[in-house]
Parts: sequence; structure tokens; C-alpha cells
Amino acid sequence: MANHAARRAAVMAQMAPGSVAILATAPEVPRNSDCDYPYRHDSAFYYLSGFTEPHSVLALVAASSTAPARAILFCREKNAEREIWDGFRHGPEAARAAFGFDAAFAIEELDVEMARLLTDAPAIYYPMGSSLDVQVKLWRHTVRQKARSGVTPPASAHDITAMLDAMRLLKDPEEQNVMRRAATISSAAHVRAMRATRPGLHEYAIEAELLYEFRRSGAQFPAYTPIVAGGANACILHYSANDAVLNDGELLLVDAGCELDGYASDITRTWPVNGRFSAPQRELYELVLAAQQASLDMVRPGLQQSLIHEAALQVLAQGMLDLRLLDRQQCGGVQDVIADKAYMAFYMHGTSHWLGMDVHDVGAYRDTQAEGKPWRLLEAGMVLTVEPGIYVRPTPGVPEHFWNTGIRIEDDVLVTPQGHESFSTAPKSVAEIEQLMSQD
Repeated sequence: MANHAARRAAVMAQMAPGSVAILATAPEVPRNSDCDYPYRHDSAFYYLSGFTEPHSVLALVAASSTAPARAILFCREKNAEREIWDGFRHGPEAARAAFGFDAAFAIEELDVEMARLLTDAPAIYYPMGSSLDVQVKLWRHTVRQKARSGVTPPASAHDITAMLDAMRLLKDPEEQNVMRRAATISSAAHVRAMRATRPGLHEYAIEAELLYEFRRSGAQFPAYTPIVAGGANACILHYSANDAVLNDGELLLVDAGCELDGYASDITRTWPVNGRFSAPQRELYELVLAAQQASLDMVRPGLQQSLIHEAALQVLAQGMLDLRLLDRQQCGGVQDVIADKAYMAFYMHGTSHWLGMDVHDVGAYRDTQAEGKPWRLLEAGMVLTVEPGIYVRPTPGVPEHFWNTGIRIEDDVLVTPQGHESFSTAPKSVAEIEQLMSQD
């Protein structure tokens, strides 16, 4: 609760005096006439409130010369009958006390209270382009209709998104601990999946092992739909069918992470279905592993985030030439491969993204305020993924023993004052994986 209150205070300190900010949580989404999809709150709303119930709105009123700052929650009323069917709800008064708000109202009072709060407020802040657009327009119109009594609506509206994105990019120690735990759970799930893998199983059997480990360890959800891709399916970057048979001699690529207490993990490992890498598989795998290590070496404060990708490209491009995935006579040297983007035939995605409440978390990758918009410098407290890969489809001129092979290795990494810390601990060297999979 203390962290959420501090974040609210930090937001209000950046607002114009007396202005108002509004954030709404995500709506419930019906699955059919009898039930909804599993509910997941809006990340920005939760970041400032800690409140996970649907049908909720947060209003922040910045301090002025005549009034202190206030944080106000609008939520569902207590309802004994609905709680029998849907479960516990706090109600305004209990929510105010439990989550440290200055005031709380029933969600049904939102329109009346917002018109009052926006009267003579100099500005309103909210996520523009969201579901709040229509309501904000109506609230301002309601205040404008009272102009004869001498009141005015907010003269300006500002998008609060960039402000919150910048705050969320730096994780405090409490957030880091939750993300460390999430990655630990996900790492254990990958280990469980490795041990369960054998020829003849379906991909969904391995997915079930992952989901079981997530839930039994306390994670509320998978952070995204798991990718469990055997053989050629691993060359489909967002493969999600997870229903093919795992064949002897193939590799299995698993991209899966849990969400714990609102924070995501995102881990990928690739291992042999039969427990032993073939010689060509080993060559490609160790190339990707070397590329990942080169990228990890670029994760420390003061370096540009883009260097993570550039380091991976140097290693992967050299390997593509050495293994004859690319023809040296046609493509030239490493720098030519990178300049001409020839590597994209086998590596077509970035090497890193921000990680946090969302698996592809918010935060700018470039400094948009600086001339030329240079890449953002890494800072202690940022969390990101490092995930090089290689994907070899049947291609004329490419050695056939590499065909239908997809490999990706991904870890969750915290930027520390001294360098970095990898949150994910699942085995990733050839020797570690083979030893683990040989155990009964």
C-alpha cells in the first residue's frame, strides 16, 4: 500500500496545481451468456491503486494553494447477494481504509462527483484514446453548462500515459522481488517441462506441465499464451496451436512465463525431444547461446539499449556465414550481412524488450526529447528480456541438416548498479540440458 500511495503522490506532483487525473480499470469481458473471461485489471490503474476489482475508477486531485492533494476511488458497493455468486467485494469504505485512499465513492456516483471535481480545475489528465474519451467529454460538457454561475471546465486535457510509462520503466525493490519470484516459478516450470518431454507426446502435454507448475506455485495466470513448438513449428514465431506430436530427433522450443501478483515473466528454452542434441542442432544452439552471452554483456547502466540487439547480430551474422546458412560470396562479410539485413532470413525479431506488469512492458526505447531521438541509456531498476534466436526453414542453398530448426533462448534481466542480474535460472547450456533430461 505504501508504494501505491507514493506513486500516486509522484503523479500528482507532476500535475498542474488543482488539476485532476482519471484512470479506469479494465472492463469484464463476457465469454458467453453465463460467464466472463478470467478477469485481469488494467496495469496502469493497478500500478497506482493496488486495487484489482472491476468497475473501478481512480481520481487524483493535485494540491493547490487552497486544498491538499487527494486520491479518490470509485468502486462497486457491497452487495451480499452478488457476493454469493461472484465473490468478495470491498465496497467504498473498506477499500478506502485498506488501500490508503483519501475518499471513496460508489461507482454509480462517478458522473456526479467528476463534474464536481472538474469544476474550475485547470486541466484534466487521462489516457487519451481510451474508453474514458467519451466520459471526459461529457463531464467537461456538464461543467460548461454551469458557466452562468461562474464556473469553468478544465481548459486543457493531457495524456497521462507517457508520465506513467516513464515511472513504470524503473522497478522499485518490491517490484523487483515479485518479478524475481515470477521468474523463479517459470524457471521451475521449464525444468518440469524438460523432464516430462519424450517422443510421442503432444505439445499440449508439455503445455499442461507448465501451467500446472505456474498455478501450484501461486502464480495467478500465464503472462501470455505459451508457445510449445516442436520441430518445424518452432520456426513460427507466435505459434500457439500446441497440438502437434513431438517426434524423435526434433527440438522443442518453449516460450512460457507466469504472471505473479500483476507482474510478468518471459522465458524461452529450446531442448531436444529425445534428450540429446544432434551435431547440427548443437552447432545452431551454441551459436544462439553465444549471441545471448554477447547481448548480456551489454546490459549495464549507461549503455544504449540498442547495443543488446547489435551485439547479438554480430555473433549471429558471423555464425550464419560460418555454417553456410548465408553464402559468403553473395553476402560478403559480417558487416555486409548486417547492413543488407541478410540475417533476417533466419533472425527476424528484436533481441530485447521491456518487461514488467505487461510482458511487452511500457516505456520508450528512444529519448524522444533529445535531438535525433537517440536510443535510451540503460538505468539500474530497468527489467528487460534478452532473447536471440535462429529459425531455419527449408531453403535452397542452406544445408538440409539445419532445416526445420527453430531455437530461441530468453532470460529476464534486471539492470543493477554494477551490471545485471538474470532472474531466470532454468538450465540453458547443452551439458546442463542433456544431464537434466537424462535423469529419471
